[in-house]
Amino acid sequence: MKREGLGLVAVSYDPVPVLADFSTRRGITFPLLSDAGSAVIKQYGILNTTVAPTSTNYGIPFPGTFFLDANGAVTSRHFETAYQERDTIMSVLVKRGAKVARPATKIEAAHLTLTTYLTDDVAAPGTHFSAVVEVTPGARIHVYAPGVAGYKPVAIDIHPQPGLVVRGAQYPASEDYFFKPLNEHVAVYQRPFRVVQDFEIDPAPQAAEALKDRREMAIAGTFAYQACDDKVCFTPQAAPLTWTIGLRGLDRERVAPRP
Repeated sequence: MKREGLGLVAVSYDPVPVLADFSTRRGITFPLLSDAGSAVIKQYGILNTTVAPTSTNYGIPFPGTFFLDANGAVTSRHFETAYQERDTIMSVLVKRGAKVARPATKIEAAHLTLTTYLTDDVAAPGTHFSAVVEVTPGARIHVYAPGVAGYKPVAIDIHPQPGLVVRGAQYPASEDYFFKPLNEHVAVYQRPFRVVQDFEIDPAPQAAEALKDRREMAIAGTFAYQACDDKVCFTPQAAPLTWTIGLRGLDRERVAPRP
């Protein structure tokens, strides 16, 4: 975040003693701010209206991240659909286009090179994290963008398994390629590009048994594509992809019940 010129502050409805205990236990070094009566949460219009006023959880926000500029103006925001789910800051940064320093695997495939890594080392139930696949086509090579008909467009296919939720993939904007012999225009990638595939560790109660006592999860899939140059289209390919994410449980301890 510092490399991106960003700082970090977390705001919650919890009282100061709860935040202080949590910060000490987890070794948190950035500010945790107590929003008494959820005043700021309400001002931002993100009070979680699915929680009944009689609940001890009343006052929590719809969870998300705001990005502010140096003048305090909100420039973008990223929100989850439920309080049980959280995007990691690394997954948010890569979707914003940031270059992050992560251990990566390089794969030499037919007509292109893949460099791939996970945004995070460890995830808990409800954690949203991402796999990044950076693609470098060979000289004078192009591959086809999602939605192209008549050719095999690029796609990440993930092998399903219990405890893993495969979410959407983010593909960059393509460019138009005119193939004069056929007088056709197609959407392609012919320069290095990045695909971000999102995952979630399943927070549903029925997934608990599949995740019980596990300390890591191997994720496998393929990067499918068809490469062409300015004369020839080659046979569609599928390059294997593998990642390993560490697993941990949720921290459910509180210093004291909320008043």
